[in-house]
Amino acid sequence: MIEKYLGIDPEYILIGLCAAAVIFLIIIIIQAVRLSSMKKKYASFMKGKSGESLEEILMEKINKIDEIDDRNRKNEQRLDQLAKDLEPCFQKIGLEKYDALDEQGGKLSFALTLLNEKDNGFIINTVHSREGSYSYIKEIIDGNSIIGLSPEEEKALSKALNGTN
Repeated sequence: MIEKYLGIDPEYILIGLCAAAVIFLIIIIIQAVRLSSMKKKYASFMKGKSGESLEEILMEKINKIDEIDDRNRKNEQRLDQLAKDLEPCFQKIGLEKYDALDEQGGKLSFALTLLNEKDNGFIINTVHSREGSYSYIKEIIDGNSIIGLSPEEEKALSKALNGTN
């Protein structure tokens, strides 16, 4: 009678339903294995802990993170202040030793350049001779001198600007 209405043999319908039941059974078994695995993971996670203790642990961690953020912010402020404090300090140095008099030897004369971060500072040139020592100072602004520089002073300034002392 079903065959008359559907035009399909009832045995094929029964086989199809059995195949669907087997597929559903396999899906149920897979899901049961996954659920069992999740239950084990949950049990090990919750072992010895209640919901309240987990909340306490989370709050502790959040408080520690806030504390670390505060420390980081204070450290950044300190670093900014240190950078401001170091701006006027001499950070670049150039030294050129030389013989002022060719016959004397020993390279007792020198040109010393001291510059800050903005290439401002001075050059001290000390010339040593038989009669005595003489020191001269020349101001450096933005890496340049208004007064002409000797070759030794130029070398000392170049060393300070290039960081090659």
